[in-house]
Amino acid sequence: MSDQNPDDLKIKGQQKAAWDDSAEGWKRWWPTFERAAQTVNDRLVELAGVRAGDRVLDIATGSGEPALTAARAVGPSGRVVAVDMSPGMLAIARERIDAAGLRNVELVESDAESLRLDAHSFDAALCRWGLMFMPDLDGVVRGMHRALKPGGRFATAVWSVANKVPMCGLARDAIRRITGIVPPPNAPDPTRLADTSILERALVAAGFRDVTIERKIVTFEFPSAEAFADFRGQIGGTRAMLSKMPADVARQVRDAVVTSAREYAAAGGGVRLSNETICFCARA
Repeated sequence: MSDQNPDDLKIKGQQKAAWDDSAEGWKRWWPTFERAAQTVNDRLVELAGVRAGDRVLDIATGSGEPALTAARAVGPSGRVVAVDMSPGMLAIARERIDAAGLRNVELVESDAESLRLDAHSFDAALCRWGLMFMPDLDGVVRGMHRALKPGGRFATAVWSVANKVPMCGLARDAIRRITGIVPPPNAPDPTRLADTSILERALVAAGFRDVTIERKIVTFEFPSAEAFADFRGQIGGTRAMLSKMPADVARQVRDAVVTSAREYAAAGGGVRLSNETICFCARA
């Protein structure tokens, strides 16, 4: 979609390695994650106006969402192209697609910035919790606009500010508190687009119109604070950071995550984490 500078390529290389490394963790935890996230999948498909027979693009599909939700909506006469940079994550998506008996999903291994798509070839485009990690946000959004047919809609979800997203914030805060490590300003971060003006400005600059923004609460549930700490320690950037720490420091971080998660525990010990996500929709 755009030329890429060396710094962006380095960031994406690190991300790809982290996602591949945590694919085994996602294989274990995606059912827990998707039970809560399904409401967002459904809403993005609805916002994008996905209908039977449509051709839909899903970027940063990870373990397969919202591609699977869109595939059910477009039916056998439609098609979903689901893209992700991580072959490990795409392997999970393939397993889920096959288990669901879907024959209308094409998986493509690529980062979003490197995609080469025919102009005006999709009726709708989706991205759930992926744009925050893409170094060239403007280039990706321009690519989405170019790929959509006139009037086609792009729907995406990003995370709100850290104190409204304990799913991400608890582990990040524990790592910073114990290690003192603070990521550089340009580092990918789950809450990078919490300021809605950043993405809205990018959408408008790319040629999108009729931008709408809505906030939604997503509640993730875990059987215990320890289970939540296991989840965080086995996926994404948290796993990548923990793997580089001395064992005793990693244990301190895990203990801190457990302690923080217990603040969200009910009487029976189960943990419920309510998180604010922000859904955008725009028309090409």
